[in-house]
Amino acid sequence: MTDPATQAPTIGVLSLQGAFREHIQALERLGAVAVDVRRRRQLEGLDGLVIPGGESTTIGKLMVSYHMLDEVRRLGEEGLPIFGTCAGLVMLAQEVCEGDQPLLGLMDICARRNAFGRQVKSFETGLDIPAIGAEPLHGVFIRAPWIESAGSGVEVLASHEGHGVAARQGNLLVTAFHPELTDDLRLHELFLGMVRGPA
Repeated sequence: MTDPATQAPTIGVLSLQGAFREHIQALERLGAVAVDVRRRRQLEGLDGLVIPGGESTTIGKLMVSYHMLDEVRRLGEEGLPIFGTCAGLVMLAQEVCEGDQPLLGLMDICARRNAFGRQVKSFETGLDIPAIGAEPLHGVFIRAPWIESAGSGVEVLASHEGHGVAARQGNLLVTAFHPELTDDLRLHELFLGMVRGPA
């Protein structure tokens, strides 16, 4: 019989739109079983879920069309670990600071979309994230959001220019940047630690 504590976790990567392949590769490098999630039935039996970057409005509309939005919200409310990057941060937010779009509304944050500017203003920078170690993490920001405000239960893990760009709340982890586009796997390791729970 396989010991659940040592069994490789199965992580779904929402693959409707955006940078999902890179997340799958990162998770597989860390020994997880990573699977594409394109339909509601594929959410069954997962140990965790990643919502990748892309266009948050498009991802939200597709989740509604494929009847996945309410199911992911239910799973998140029941404690399924969920990691949202860039557009995934927006999707997990309780609200956006401008406009209107389908949201999961699971994390007590207000997200501002395209906060650092559009595609031509994309940038890379070192980020201090004590939760993953002393060495700065290379952050890749592409049409990135930021956390405009956060509730008292949200732990802001990293900031840039005075705005939160990584945060954790219970079973939820978000970044405004794209950790899957670098070789630094520490944030994916942090997420898998959340999936596995206390040692």
